[in-house]
Amino acid sequence: MTVRLLFGRPLPGTLGETRRVVHVFEVPPVDAVPERLTAFCGLSFGHGELEQLDRPTGMPCESCLRRTPTPDPELTAGSPGSATKGRQE
Repeated sequence: MTVRLLFGRPLPGTLGETRRVVHVFEVPPVDAVPERLTAFCGLSFGHGELEQLDRPTGMPCESCLRRTPTPDPELTAGSPGSATKGRQE
């Protein structure tokens, strides 16, 4: 199963700058608008509390990184830069 990821950090002024780390979230289903988003680290954020990022930038939340699902080897096998051992041409 593919997991789509979302990156966000608390808005300026909501926490001290050293605590404004980038959290990783699973993208909610298209038809769902949750009241709160819960990061992989377990922290939960409500509407207007997060700055959505289009890519991972800044200091990451280490707990989120440890808990973020890894890519499925079956899906990445044909990706550019992946190993092609055993592939017949």
